[in-house]
Amino acid sequence: MDIDDRGVAYVTFNRPIVHNAMSADFIQEMQHICATVELDAAVRVVVLTGAGKTFCAGGDLKWMESNISKTRAQRVEETSKLAKMLAALNNLSKPIIGRIQGPAYGGGVGMVSVCDINIGVETAKFALTEVKLGLTPATISPYVVKRIGAANARRNFLNARVFGATEAKTIGLLTDVVTVGELDQAIETEVKMILKCAPGAIASTKKLIDYVDTHTAEENAIYTADNLADAWETEEGKEGIEAFLNKRKASWA
Repeated sequence: MDIDDRGVAYVTFNRPIVHNAMSADFIQEMQHICATVELDAAVRVVVLTGAGKTFCAGGDLKWMESNISKTRAQRVEETSKLAKMLAALNNLSKPIIGRIQGPAYGGGVGMVSVCDINIGVETAKFALTEVKLGLTPATISPYVVKRIGAANARRNFLNARVFGATEAKTIGLLTDVVTVGELDQAIETEVKMILKCAPGAIASTKKLIDYVDTHTAEENAIYTADNLADAWETEEGKEGIEAFLNKRKASWA
């Protein structure tokens, strides 16, 4: 992980020889990175990408094979680590931008799905390949289904078909599709927009999105009223309103 002087954390999956497949060490390191980023107030946004030609090929088959001979309890312990890593990324209070520079398969689609914004190159390919291997997309399913919807999940979970970047954008997996040459500038554009916004407000808004998506209208009415009242009471809220009224930049911009 590299953090620049603006507070942008660049996290790169660095296993290009195996197409950035997720191993036990990979999962442990990502958990550590999530914990570090969450506690570092200087970090304001995370850019997630892969080294080499592939974003992420999903679970490392050698890691999976090594778990077959273990006890049931040991296997559940391993799969729980993967589930916790995905949850840590999904629940991170800092926004995550996926820099999708190449294909994402299986669990790699899960990694795309836990990002808040995804910019992918037009040549990127995607597939949810688990059933082709006699497996299920279990731990990634909450995030993929939430991202692309149940109908699109049925279409892609059940046949392991490969689809391109244009379709990925259509179903909501990607935010935007660009050429390889445009990718870094597109990422920088997203980063700059986020850096103009209040970090605390962003963190609160991420929680807000998750809450209103899973609660009733009555519960949302109470939660959102409290949320806005809370925002008015924060130093960020006071600073943002004052900066706007006085036609100056806010302190975080």
